[in-house]
Amino acid sequence: MNLKKLEDQVVVITGASSGIGLATARMAAKRGAKLVLVARSEQALKQLTEELKAAGTDAIYVVADVGVETQVRDVRNAALNHFGGFDTWVNNAAVSIYGKITDVSVEDHRRLFDTNYWGAVYGSIVAADHLSSSNGGAIINVGSTLSDRAMPIQGTYSASKHALKGFTDALRMELELDNAPVSVTLIKPAAINTPYTEHAKNYLPKEASAPPPVYSPAIVAEAILYAAEHPVRDLYVGGAAKALAMAGYWAPSLTDKFMERRLAKAQQGSETSLLEHNGIDGASGELKETGDFEGHVSKSSLYTKARMHPRITAGSFAFLAAALGVALWRYTSDSETPRKEL
Repeated sequence: MNLKKLEDQVVVITGASSGIGLATARMAAKRGAKLVLVARSEQALKQLTEELKAAGTDAIYVVADVGVETQVRDVRNAALNHFGGFDTWVNNAAVSIYGKITDVSVEDHRRLFDTNYWGAVYGSIVAADHLSSSNGGAIINVGSTLSDRAMPIQGTYSASKHALKGFTDALRMELELDNAPVSVTLIKPAAINTPYTEHAKNYLPKEASAPPPVYSPAIVAEAILYAAEHPVRDLYVGGAAKALAMAGYWAPSLTDKFMERRLAKAQQGSETSLLEHNGIDGASGELKETGDFEGHVSKSSLYTKARMHPRITAGSFAFLAAALGVALWRYTSDSETPRKEL
């Protein structure tokens, strides 16, 4: 399967006004892609579109809630009307909840799934239909390391990302059965410094916090744009993401205990929660790429860079195995001293 170079592509990005989506939109624009920007806030989308157009990018925006199927179809129609189609569709839009599963209302469970799961389903089906009947392209779903390993306090979010993984894997196989020229990729980031915690609905008495190590959203954007040009099954972003998934697979009970004793607490800050807005109830309206994480933020990942270069020697694999061990150690260390990124 041959995917176009990014400068020859039209790329649809949902959740484009914040965090990973915003970083991806700006990076794709710098690399010459034409863009269809999707989010719920017209104010933020208009600001972003004007920013990118001023730099020479051909971009349009569509105000849409991806949890509403008809609005996702509107995105497809806008891309067809303006560009004649699209080559890559990135399902990135997501909302989050912090709180024990038994404390979260059923209504909020459903609303999170509307965005995180159904939004990606609607987008994937629309994209697969168009790309299968055209010259092909890529569907990129942004999951999480929590697609493989659930985490306490983020149970609802973890469940949605598990569901997205199952859907993505099944869709890939079915398109392969039909010999459709469509690449399907699942991106699995570790904790990323985006407004994720700030926009989450928080049932906790304390403010939500990302457990370290935390990575820059630019690393996720790099992985997404790599998948837009190279057919790849999945990509973990950050060695810590791969390490956590491996720990959960090979030592599930031990990983349970570790999460119960360390990560449940690490997801709560020291300040009382004073949340004034959350993504479950509506868009923030702000154009913000990074979050307010106060600790060390890794600007690169050796593991992810290696995964994006297929000619890795056996020696490189040995290095990565050691790097994953160090990444897991970082999860369990009390020290906040910055260390070499993995």
